[in-house]
Amino acid sequence: MPKSLVIVESPAKAKTISKFLGRNYTVKASMGHVRDLPRSQFGVDVNNGFEPKYITIRGKGPVLKELRDAAKKANRILLATDPDREGEAIAWHLAEALKINNDNCRIEFREVTKDAVKDSVKQPKEISDNLVAAQQARRILDRLVGYNLSPLLWAKVKRGLSAGRVQSVAVRIICERQEEIDAFVPEEYWTITAHLANTAKEKFEAKLLHYKNKKVELKDKEQTDAILADLKGKPWHVDAVRKKQRRRNPAPPFTTSTLQQEAARKLNFTAKKTMRVAQQLYEGLDVGEEGTTGLITYMRTDATRVSPTAIDEARRQIADAFGQDYLPSKPRQYQSKSGAQEAHEAVRPTSALRTPSGMKPHLSRDQLRLYRLIWERFVASQMAAAIMDSVSVDIKVGDYLFRATGSSIRFPGFLKLYEEGQDDVKEQEGILPELAEGERLTRRKVEPKQHFTQPPPRYSEAMLVRTLEEKGIGRPSTYAPIIDTILRRGYVVLEEKRFMPTELGIIVVDLLKEHFSQLMDVGFTAELERKLDQVEEGQASWKGVIREFYSSFAKDLEKAHEHLEKIEIEDEESDVPCEQCGRMMVIKWGRYGKFLACPAYPECKNTKPILEEIGVPCPKCTDGQIVQRKSRKGRTFYGCSNYPDCDFVSWNKPVDEACKHCGELLVIKRQGQTPTCATKGCPGGNRS
Repeated sequence: MPKSLVIVESPAKAKTISKFLGRNYTVKASMGHVRDLPRSQFGVDVNNGFEPKYITIRGKGPVLKELRDAAKKANRILLATDPDREGEAIAWHLAEALKINNDNCRIEFREVTKDAVKDSVKQPKEISDNLVAAQQARRILDRLVGYNLSPLLWAKVKRGLSAGRVQSVAVRIICERQEEIDAFVPEEYWTITAHLANTAKEKFEAKLLHYKNKKVELKDKEQTDAILADLKGKPWHVDAVRKKQRRRNPAPPFTTSTLQQEAARKLNFTAKKTMRVAQQLYEGLDVGEEGTTGLITYMRTDATRVSPTAIDEARRQIADAFGQDYLPSKPRQYQSKSGAQEAHEAVRPTSALRTPSGMKPHLSRDQLRLYRLIWERFVASQMAAAIMDSVSVDIKVGDYLFRATGSSIRFPGFLKLYEEGQDDVKEQEGILPELAEGERLTRRKVEPKQHFTQPPPRYSEAMLVRTLEEKGIGRPSTYAPIIDTILRRGYVVLEEKRFMPTELGIIVVDLLKEHFSQLMDVGFTAELERKLDQVEEGQASWKGVIREFYSSFAKDLEKAHEHLEKIEIEDEESDVPCEQCGRMMVIKWGRYGKFLACPAYPECKNTKPILEEIGVPCPKCTDGQIVQRKSRKGRTFYGCSNYPDCDFVSWNKPVDEACKHCGELLVIKRQGQTPTCATKGCPGGNRS
């Protein structure tokens, strides 16, 4: 009996859907792209309408031969590559390479489940010329920039550098944040907190807010001391009590970028790792009696739309697990951002009935953690709002007004299951005791505190992804490779999970800003992304978009070759001699930060890490100091300078202060947080 040939991108996906389709279908994997622009040539004819030259990717010859042989035996060929621009382009290249008629050869499914796959083979369609054109335009634009700028950097700065249309703008954003931090001048300010008790002797705190109905801004100790003196002997009483209820609605289900942000905050996953694990969940895993099936929908999406079937399953799950009180009267609908592809759905479980606990025996630790995050976010998105009781109390002392605030949860709603993470640590409001207007209060103490304003924080991975999306730089599917590239090139490093530009990154950005101001402009880059979207929608010509870009870029390129002077980057010499040849080692930047290298390379290839002491004695040995190190995966940790004789190690940064409960060193678990005890079960770990 004649068979249909279905071509997907990965062997895992092929294995999953072959079980759904049965023996009348042969399923093969293309292993991603089979054709691309040549690596050894420019590959774009700028004098002939920017026509690309595509060749078979090195190593893909045997794959194409296998696909051609399978195609000869099939009476129908279906291209089931991923449902996005890149997938559409792969389908087009396959059709070209295998000489497939474009009529009704393309099928799509956004979840690798039996029903979705079976439905898709019944509804084949043509390959979308607009999607292919949009992908081709992006690929050619990136080639025009990369293959012209990289040789310029090699000639003017140093070999091995690269520049990219989007990656360079991402590095600029990181560099400009560092400029803000370097230029920041801290300003002193003070706060006054009153520790009070009501008539029932219940304790609470209030902060100074106004003097004679004007906001108090304390700049120095003298001002503060004057107010403290003025407060002495004055009676304290409750002037006003305001109570209100507020509703807090759940966050929408994940898009690609919000998934990457939340996985970074809650799971400590890089964007690259998030996408890799999500790909495994999407392509299908063996889940016991159910067999191999995809557990989440397609993970490259900017839409928050959800199918009615999925909403119905979520509502059933909510009613069964939490009860009717947690179920809104109507399903929640979420508005996607402007320009989102509404044909796509949000990232969600393919069935809300597959609970994380039910999937636990079948998934690896990372797969389960990411699946739980996606499942909980989706189910919570269809739950009832949380209802919060908020209280604000104004307290008068003469002409001064202090304010105490508190909140409590009246009804948890979606918070019973899931709460969205935050990039910045916010002070939590506690619960206030019952207070009545006119009530006299007991002053326990009034506490002044000196503060200094803080510079803006460096970007974490979650913050950078959010910023790229907000500014329209790149697209969700590109964030992970952008971050990976700028780290690999040594333009930025991660210090305490925050991006910091290297000297090399700063030099390259300054050079590109001076000579390619349009290319490095955030607004211009975002506008170019919008034009690519117009190509996808059939509202613009891909050649027209490239022609408009290249006309100005080529002029900037010519001027840069003519006027850009060669920049010498000298390695900083250290005071550490090379134990192999005796020369003084130099400080270099690599993917995971600074390291020491012998200047005699390649004759001497000796390298060693730089151990940065943090001024804390080792608690485990008598003469060691705690130093900052990097793991093989680039993660910062802290160990003893006497390693391997002393094996003290900590993932969190120790401080030179002992816990009053257990005597162990306190640590800083997150930048900006108060030191806490890391000993499991110790009450010192609950410090705010």
